[in-house]
Amino acid sequence: MQKILVIDDDMDICNLLDRFLSKHGYAVKTAYNPSAAFGLIKNTTFDLVLSDFRLGHSDGREILKAVKEKDPTTQVIIITGYSDVKIAVDVIKMGAFDYITKPLLPDEILMLVDKALNKTDDVRSGKESISGQSTPAKGINGSTGADPTYIAGVSPQAKEIDRQIMLVAPTPYSVIIYGESGTGKESIAHAIHMNSARRSKPFQAVDCGALTKELAGSELFGHEKGAFTGALTQKIGHFESANGGTIFLDEVANLPYDTQVALLRVVQERKIRRLGGLKEIDIDVRILVASNERLSDGKKFREDLYHRFNEFSINLYPLRERGKDIELFANHFLKQATAELGKTINSFSPEVIAVFNKYRWPGNLRELNNVVKRVALLTSGDEVRLNSLPHEISFGEKFSFDGPAHLANEESPNKLKSVALNAEYEKILEILKQVNYNKSKAAKMLEIDRKTLYNKLKQYKIM
Repeated sequence: MQKILVIDDDMDICNLLDRFLSKHGYAVKTAYNPSAAFGLIKNTTFDLVLSDFRLGHSDGREILKAVKEKDPTTQVIIITGYSDVKIAVDVIKMGAFDYITKPLLPDEILMLVDKALNKTDDVRSGKESISGQSTPAKGINGSTGADPTYIAGVSPQAKEIDRQIMLVAPTPYSVIIYGESGTGKESIAHAIHMNSARRSKPFQAVDCGALTKELAGSELFGHEKGAFTGALTQKIGHFESANGGTIFLDEVANLPYDTQVALLRVVQERKIRRLGGLKEIDIDVRILVASNERLSDGKKFREDLYHRFNEFSINLYPLRERGKDIELFANHFLKQATAELGKTINSFSPEVIAVFNKYRWPGNLRELNNVVKRVALLTSGDEVRLNSLPHEISFGEKFSFDGPAHLANEESPNKLKSVALNAEYEKILEILKQVNYNKSKAAKMLEIDRKTLYNKLKQYKIM
């Protein structure tokens, strides 16, 4: 019989959950205060712990820490009456399975308990590692209103992003999505939309970097006929087109300052006015924005508008930091490419995967997708081999990207000479990447001759 510990300083809730879960075949223990809870956790191994977040002088974080220290395979569900997404994200990052808000609904509790206990069984039987890397979890792609364009990864970083999407998607919160170019910010925004109550309504994606100062207002808010020279007909803007649904403003920091002022009013009042129009139009739109730079520095983006958007934020990891996700995405893109080309290519050779894992992918998922398309076109057999890789990828395999470690061992890292060597090493790599590893062009940009560059490459063991 699976053992569950319920921790809540409200005795009625403890008794209610005890009776309800016992009725469904679970062995239940209850604790009304942190001291009793820590004693039970220390002396008994539970399959699942249900803990209130607010526990007088303690809180759910301390309970979670104690449970995981005793047995990392035990799953923890946090109960809160505060419905605070930030608290939920915090405890989930620390290792909680999920959270549930009061008032507690029997069907919801039972479903969540069953899922958590299945996770415990999978981890203890070896079907899934504690970090969840062995098999993809049923996250975004297994949920109601699933987004078929979103591929959930298997790395810990991907699991964290998946969990955050599922937390914030059902809420009305605005979300800022941060990430380098090509990390899939629009895919994340679309996944949030598809897992929200607005999934059947429009999703409008706007590239703010492509909006000029003259056209930004018209594109976002629309215009009336004759509003300006060339306005021959009425135009519906993106906000009006997205009414009832979600609008995604990509690279929002690139919006002209005047447009940011107008956008602030739209966010505050949920009304728009077409350019040249007199009538205010009510809109019901959820706003998601993305940026590859911090919006909080106030240099390009209005601080008051930033605070309006910053109800929740998601930080995307670059592809080079996502471990096993590289192979997962490469296989996904290969399947798409072979379907487009009408080819049968089943896999990548182990050598190619090794190169993929070592390469830094400055263009992230966008670059990986393009590379896979290219190798699929060049591959004649059923397996992608090294000879199909683009020059910059196969050449890049020869680089060590962790710095000139052999030099660092010879010199103290605090010595000026060591600092200079590292700076020179990084600059050479940077220039080589800029010129697609053309050594003649690199030497010219570095203002040295080819022989000197070759000596530097040999010195730093770059090739």
